[in-house]
Order: sequence, then structure tokens, then C-alpha cells
Amino acid sequence: MDVYNLTTVTQFILIGLSDLPVVRYPLFVAFIIIYQITLLGNGAILLAIVTERKLQTPMYYLLANLSLLDIFCPSATVPKMLKNLLTEDHSISFVGCALQLYFLVALAGTEVFLLAVMAYDRYVAICFPLRYSLIMTKVRCVQLLFGTWAAGFLNSFMHTMATFSLSFCKSNRVNQYYCDIPPVVALSCSSTFIAELLILLMGSVFGVGAFLITLISYIYIVSTILKIQSVEGKRKAFSTCASHLLVVFLFYGTTIFTYIRPSSSQHSPARDRLISMLYGVITPMLNPIIYSLRNTEVKGALRKVFHHRICSQKT
Repeated sequence: MDVYNLTTVTQFILIGLSDLPVVRYPLFVAFIIIYQITLLGNGAILLAIVTERKLQTPMYYLLANLSLLDIFCPSATVPKMLKNLLTEDHSISFVGCALQLYFLVALAGTEVFLLAVMAYDRYVAICFPLRYSLIMTKVRCVQLLFGTWAAGFLNSFMHTMATFSLSFCKSNRVNQYYCDIPPVVALSCSSTFIAELLILLMGSVFGVGAFLITLISYIYIVSTILKIQSVEGKRKAFSTCASHLLVVFLFYGTTIFTYIRPSSSQHSPARDRLISMLYGVITPMLNPIIYSLRNTEVKGALRKVFHHRICSQKT
């Protein structure tokens, strides 16, 4: 970041919630409840996996990392959003904006890669059940997890450097309730060609690559399930990947609706920002609900955890 950047813009103004004064306090109550449910739900999943030995397998190690991401990702934006809803000060420092963007993009990118690894895990479990324990060892699982986190944070580092190396002298008003790449790049008064090219290239290589791994894995999974003769066998095979498939649809569905859908004059900026809130806040809340409702092993572990807590409180 050059000196010109720091002398022209020292802070940004997040105006994403400034045009919603009437619903400011109801939104605050709604999102603080959603945030608490997110923390409790994902925390319960983590506690169940740590305490229940039966869940200490590669599949649930991956799920534990998804729960961590679903705690960290909204934590990068929700506390600041709640503060903005309660106060008139919507400013965020230049460094604060850069850090928020960095962690948000890193965590979202890591989740994209993690969903692809989880799809591969289910592909091996269903298509090669006898070789699953040989392929998805704990060492292999750790290697895959390290790769997902490293790729997510490296990808974000490149985007953050490209974005905040731009010159900002036109305006400092970010048209969003958090610092994201498109609204920040839109404020630049220098050429954004490199930043936009990086978004295109990295999105094509990493984003599309991870999506294709997920898609191809599920094509093979569905093909294998359809070849099973018994109805009970099909049901058992599908139940092992149903929760993850719902999470994939939820993640990519909200992502496409937020970032890729065509712009229209019928959609107001306020409505678009509310949709981005749906993507960034509600999705992490729903993931533990999906896994706790659809997965019998997780449900059993959670019952044990809550039963142990209740018994310990009585004694």
C-alpha cells in the first residue's frame, strides 16, 4: 500500500444499513438472535465431535472444520454490523476494512474448498466403501484440511493486496454493510484492471475448480446409488451424503443469487444488501440445523452432550 492511499483515504463509511432507519432496531434484535443461534449451534456440533469417540473420523473432522468456518465467517462482519445498527458512526478504518475483507474472503474461500473436499470424501465412501479407510486416513484428512485453509488464505491475500494497492480518492462510502471486494474496488480512482483480472482468474481456477470437483463427485455418487438394487440400500447410501448435499445447495444457491444473478432495475440496493445478509448470516445458522436433523449419529451425540450437561447440573 503506498503513501498516496493512506493520505487520501484513512477510513471508509459503511452505508449498507444507513437507508434502513425504520427497521434498524428490529434488525438488530433479529441478527443478534441469529448470531447467537449460529454460535450455539456450531459450538454444539464441535462439542459433540470432540466428546464422542464414534464421531472422530475423517467425515466428522471435515464437519468440525465447517462448523469452525460457520463461527468465524459471520464473526468477521456481524459484530461491526450490530454496532452500526445501534450507533450513527458507520466508519471503519482503512486497515480495519482491509483486515475485514481479508478474513471474510479467506474464510468464504476456505469453505468453497472444504465443500469440495467433503464431496470427495462422500464420493470415496459411497463409490469405494471397502477402500475408504485406506484412502481417507487421518493423515490424508489433515493434509486436505491444511490445503483448504492454506488455499483460502493465500487466495484472499492476493485479492486483498490487489484491492488495497489501488488509489482511493473519489469517495470513501462503501455501498455495503461490510468491506467486500466489488464495492471497495468500485471506489478506486485508479485503474482496476489488475484487481478485476485477478478476480476473474482466481475465480475461474479456484472457484470453478472446486465447484467442478463437487459436481463431478456427486454425479458419480448419484450414479452409484442408482445402481444399488435394494431400496433400503439406496436409502442408506443417500442418507450418508444428504446433509452435505443440502449444505452445498444452500451455499452455492445463496452465492449465485448474491453475486452472479443479473442486475435489474427492479431490485433496489437495499434489497440486494438484505440478500447479502441472508448469504452471510443465515446460511451459517442453518448448517448445524441441517446436520443435527438429518444425521442420526450427530443427533445421538448431541443428546448425550445435553443429557450429560443436565445430569451434571442436577448433581
